[in-house]
This record gives sequence, C-alpha cells and structure tokens, in this order.
Amino acid sequence: MKWESFCSILEKSNPENLSYIREDAKKHFEDYGVYPSSVNYNQGAWYFLVREATEKKLIIYGCDEYFDKFDGMTISINGKLTKVCSLNNENCDVIREVFPFTNPSSHKGKAITIGLGDRLGIASPGHIRTVADKPVFPILAQQSIRELNLTGRTYRDVLSAACWAVFQEGYTKGFGADGDHLKTHEEVKMALDNGFTMITLDCSEHIDNKVTSYTKEQVEEKYLEIDQQERKNLESKYLNKEIKLKDGSVINFEPETFKEIVLIYLKAIKFASEIYNNIIKTCERQIDFEMSVDETLTPTTPQAHYFVASELITRGVEITSLAPRFCGEFQKGIDYRGDIEQFTREFELHVKISRHFGYKLSIHSGSDKFSVFPIIGEKTNGLFHIKTAGTNWLEAVRVIAANNPTLYRRMHKFAIEHVDEAKKYYHVSADLSNIPDIDNIKDEELVHFLDQDDSRQVLHITYGLILTEKDEMGKSVFKDEIYSTLYAHEKEYYYALIKHINKHLHLLKV
Repeated sequence: MKWESFCSILEKSNPENLSYIREDAKKHFEDYGVYPSSVNYNQGAWYFLVREATEKKLIIYGCDEYFDKFDGMTISINGKLTKVCSLNNENCDVIREVFPFTNPSSHKGKAITIGLGDRLGIASPGHIRTVADKPVFPILAQQSIRELNLTGRTYRDVLSAACWAVFQEGYTKGFGADGDHLKTHEEVKMALDNGFTMITLDCSEHIDNKVTSYTKEQVEEKYLEIDQQERKNLESKYLNKEIKLKDGSVINFEPETFKEIVLIYLKAIKFASEIYNNIIKTCERQIDFEMSVDETLTPTTPQAHYFVASELITRGVEITSLAPRFCGEFQKGIDYRGDIEQFTREFELHVKISRHFGYKLSIHSGSDKFSVFPIIGEKTNGLFHIKTAGTNWLEAVRVIAANNPTLYRRMHKFAIEHVDEAKKYYHVSADLSNIPDIDNIKDEELVHFLDQDDSRQVLHITYGLILTEKDEMGKSVFKDEIYSTLYAHEKEYYYALIKHINKHLHLLKV
C-alpha cells in the first residue's frame, strides 16, 4: 500500500498546514497514490482518498467520533488505528456528516448554473476541475428517471458519486443535485427523499399537442368545456390584452391564440402547481424548481411562455428556472439545427419574459450547441441555466477509442445493431448510411467517429444498452471493461472533459 508512506508524513504534520500537506501529496502522487485535494482533518483523524490498483478507497488515519460509523477494514499503521473503506453509498452518508461541503445545496442567487449530469458516475472530478476557477455553480448530480432505468443506477448512487467527487477534489464552493425530467408525484418525492436540491418537472404528458391541428371550431368547442368561472378569470387577465414587460416589450393575447394556449398548457400548469404546493413547498430545505415544457412537439411561443409563468406564479409557485421548447432542434449530442436568426429573435423575447418574472431561462439538451452558445451568453447577459448530460459519456467513449480500440469496435458495432431500440427513448436524425464501415477504419482513426454527427448520435443514445448488456452467463459484456479502461486512463478522461466543457463555457462567454 503506497499510501502508508503518506501516513508517516501525516504523523509529523500539523493540520494547520493543510495546504502544504496537499502540495506534498500532489508532488508525490505517483509515490503515494493520494488524491491531494481530498486530504482533510477532523478531530484527530486524517481523511483522504487513494488510488489503488483497481479502485479508489477512503482512508481514515486516526480515530474520531465518526470512525466506527464507517464500514471498512480496520488496521494499524504507525501504532494508530486506520480504516480502509470502499466508496459506497453507506460510507458516503457518513462522509457527508463529517464534511458538510460534500452535501448538495440550492443554487438560488447564482447567475450561471450548469447541469453536468454524469451517467457513469466518474466524470464529476473532471467537471469540478473545469468550473473550479469560474463563476459557475455546477449541478453535478443530474439524472432523469429514464437515465436511471437505462443505466441501472439509483438516485442514491448518482448523488454519492457526486459527493465523493467533491470530496476528492476538495471542492467547497457548492454544487447541486437535480432530479431531472421527473413526471410523477412519486418520482419527485423519491428525488427529494434522496437529498436532491433541484426538481425539474417534465409536464410534457399534460401538454396537449393536438390543439395546434384543431380547426377554429374545434378549438372553440374544447375551450367551452373548461369551467365557466375559470374561463372568466383567465380572460380577464389575458384576452385581448396588451401586457407590458418590464423592459417595455408588449405581449398580445388575441382570441384564437389565447384559447389555443389555454387548451395546450392549462392542465400542465395545474399539475405543476399541485406538485409544487403539495410536495416541494413542504420540503424542509430550500429546493430549486424548474418547469420544463421543452420535450413536446409544440414550440413555446412568447405568449405561451408568459401565460405559463404568470399562471404558475399566481398559483404560488416559486420558479427558479423555466425551460421552453425553442424553435429549431436541440437534438442529442450535436449542434443546433434551425434558423439562427429566428432563434435569436425568439430567444431574446424569452429572455425578456424570464427577466420580467425574475427567474432564469433554462436550455435543455444544451451540450454541443456551439452555434447558439454565443447568442445564449450575450442575450442572457450571463444569467442562465444550461443542461448537458450525454456529452461526458461521449468523451468517455473517445478515450476508449484512443486507448482500447478492440473494446471500442465491439461497442460501435453493438450500437449500430441496436440503435432502433434506443430511438424509443431519444429523438435523433442519425443516418446509418453516413457512417463509414468500421472494419475499413484504422485504430488510430477510430476517435473520428466521435466527431461525425451520425455516429456520434448513435453512440450517444445507446449508452444504456451498452452498459447493461449481459452474456448468456449473466456477465457484463462491456461495462466492466469500460470502467477498467477509464480507470486506467483517468487523467486523460479528466483532460477530455475539461477541454470539451471549456469549449462550451468559452462560447457562452463565461
């Protein structure tokens, strides 16, 4: 155990000189295997993470009041009780007691927040290193129920991975945990019970997309089915009104437009209000609430955006951020597709509406949307929430392609064969005919598949199928080798994440 030598260093060290101790660990990382920023002290005990042959361990050198709470192997080093612990959920619960900075928190009041979802549970150290010196509040734990189901993880797993990363990196500026695209009371409660600090409520199942195809007569008929008193209340606020925003812009609600908006969004507003007031508002800690109307077929017009926000606030909902469905396409893993000029015009008005009400605009499927990042950064004046997720998986695949070409070739062929199954969960425009035959590609050229839109999307959406595939004996076909490859090339993976996310931040003018 290389880290035993580091324990001898600690014997001679004063906790007040923590920065010097960490610097020594950094200088001798290859000798000790100690993650330098993880070194901490608590009431007579030193805590730090070490890199062993196949996995990381938590070392507690010396006894404090929490020593016996940790599950691990107790040994003696330099005559001092020492515990070697796995980085499991139970031990994470205790480390969060010992070091409160490893707990997630609300991001209210933070100008720039970025969801950096980590599907593998190993990307957060790279994400932290990316944002550590920037005015960015990271949402390190960000997962949807869909992602949990596809990867076989739990919310407890997701949060623990983020907390261990925060401990490893000694990151004390705060981070969030987002229960992303939740759709039911049960899902919201589960995320909150697991300690998540943000709820993104996906109301797509309560949005009636059929309304846009109705005739004028059908719209009128459906509208009259709404309770008369409710119609009167809404009409008094919006119908034929010219509503001035704080910047002087005007939102108009003409009769036909107004009725369509009511029919499309009213049920979603009622659902969100019920969830917020009955579950989120009663939570004993501060929760960031985001209303998502982006995963629908209907682009959110400025009038619809105003109506949704106004009605939510009227019903007692405190909105931290709201995610409209913008014009064009925000497909997974590739750049924005659509009319940039139209996007700019409409986005600017969406920003004005969000400022009028006092919440942040949220951009979903935000990874790799390089052509619109400058617009987002400029028009929001550095006040936004943007979500990325799958891009860290793609950077992991890039590292695999560069260092384990045999594994990559197997993953690539499997992804091509199973992409139709993955399309049940994700909308992409990938065309397999545009992807070159991998058997004709040299090993050193495999990484270029991660730069080509079609192959990039195929690999992006098949992550769950790849991670959960088992052979006839029930053994993982890819997962174990994926993790072992990335563990062996940890520095390279962190570098890839830093480079990729930094490109996002640079174009967003952060």
